Amino acid sequence: MKAIGPVLACLAFAGCAATNRVDPDTMLIAAQPLVCRADECTLWWQRAREWVTGHTQYALQTDTSQTIETSGPTGGSGEPAFQVTRARNPDGSSTIGFAAHCDRPAAGCRPDPWNAAADFKQFVRSGVEPAQGRGDTAAQPQQQQ
Repeated sequence: MKAIGPVLACLAFAGCAATNRVDPDTMLIAAQPLVCRADECTLWWQRAREWVTGHTQYALQTDTSQTIETSGPTGGSGEPAFQVTRARNPDGSSTIGFAAHCDRPAAGCRPDPWNAAADFKQFVRSGVEPAQGRGDTAAQPQQQQ
């Protein structure tokens, strides 16, 4: 059962990243599970909430001790919506799951969900944003063209 979560996450990322090349190292980071114990889980959950609220264009729809979920995506937007879950494991640890999806998988999400997942997981583990980022995962205002 533990193996199904990463598989589903990979499928969700693949749907949004269909037209984009993803660096294999980024894929490895994005696919690594976030497993924590005790107080570490509290800290990581706080960081997860901080990352989502700092990187989304949508309002939080759900914010509980088990789920952080944004509204969206809407209207063919390439801006991803995020869902973060926390599930207790039989050994007492918890696994924090991450998913990003957008309304236009054929055209690609912006930022790319693989890069967003890698940046999210790095931030949750360390509390530090990637120096260069792996793409444009920071929430940025849309530029008019």
